[in-house]
This record gives sequence, C-alpha cells and structure tokens, in this order.
Amino acid sequence: MGDAPTSAVRPARSGRPPLTERRKAATRLEIAEVAVRLFSEKGVAATSADEIAAAAGVSTRTLWRYFPTKEACVQPLLAVGVDALAEALRHSSGREPLIDVLETMRPEAMRPTAGSADVLSLVRLTRTEPGLRSVWLQTHLEAESVLAEALAERSEESPDALAPRVAAAVINVALRVAAEEYAWKPERSDRTLDEVARAALRIAADALRQGSRTA
Repeated sequence: MGDAPTSAVRPARSGRPPLTERRKAATRLEIAEVAVRLFSEKGVAATSADEIAAAAGVSTRTLWRYFPTKEACVQPLLAVGVDALAEALRHSSGREPLIDVLETMRPEAMRPTAGSADVLSLVRLTRTEPGLRSVWLQTHLEAESVLAEALAERSEESPDALAPRVAAAVINVALRVAAEEYAWKPERSDRTLDEVARAALRIAADALRQGSRTA
C-alpha cells in the first residue's frame, strides 16, 4: 500500500455541492487520471506520491489532504458512475419491477464505471496490484450504501431495511463482476460494457428467482 500520513474525507453527496466542493472534486479526478496513467506506465511500486502530485500540478501535501495512500488516488475514477446509477434508481417508479427498471435504463446510468480507457486500464490493474484491488473493493463497498438509499427512496422504505440493502448488494456485485469481465477479457470484444452489465444483472435476477422457487 502507499505511504501516507493522513486519511481522506469523501465529499458529501447531498444536493448540488458548492463551487469549492466542485473544484475539489475536479482536482481529485485530475489526480486520479494522472495516477492511473503513471501506474499503467511504470507500475504501482515504481510510482511515488511525489511523482503523482508533480504530474497533476499539485503539492504532495495537497495530495495527502485528498487521499490516504497513493493507491487511493484512483478512487474518484472508480466511483464516477455510482451517483448516476443512484439518481436513475431514485427517480424510477416503485411500482415497476426493479429488474425491468434496470433493463430500460440509459447506458450512462448503467455503467458500473465511466467506461473510459483510463477506467478500464485501472480495472485491469486491479487484477495484479493488491493495493488497487483493495481500493476497487472498498469503492464498491461504499457504493452499496448509496444505492441502498436510492432504492429505499424509490420504495419508500428505510435505507437500513433489509430489502433495499440486499437489492443494492446484488446490483453492486453484478456490476462489479461485469466491469471485471469486460476489462479482464478484452478478447470478448463483441459486446459493449453496457451489454455485459445488463447480462450480469439478468443473471443475478434469474438466480434470485430460482432461489425463491427452491427455498
């Protein structure tokens, strides 16, 4: 893992953030893009926090204010699709079956990540870099509460209730596996990331239906 003296504070998700928060988010994303490029070119072990900061045009001290480790610098890129998916779920009809809602969502809301070349390179690195793998899994763990809140609002339940938490976990895992499938197996280029994500969600829904019949 990276060498860092402080812990990062994630920006609040409620409402439209003020200008300073948007600037901070933009800076975090710029640092993430630089970190992915350097990690891809040199490897994680050979890339220092000082190099990431210099390439991003910030001081090392500023970098440590945003991120607890050098590996954590990539987190904003991994989390970029969470808010779009949560917003789409939040505004869907609670009367419509969830799987139908997910099937008809627009591609930008369905992407488990941004789908950019940088993000796909990063997901590939998580397969061989334990530090990045840890950040990848932690990002998805944090995404579950965001999705659970959106699903609870959709169904008028408490976000602590079992149903939205389980549904959020199922969606989250399906989309994580879809991103890994797409990034780790480039030879399967006949499908887009959106198509792989939808296929993963259908598999999850079918598995749950079969489980309920045999329970």
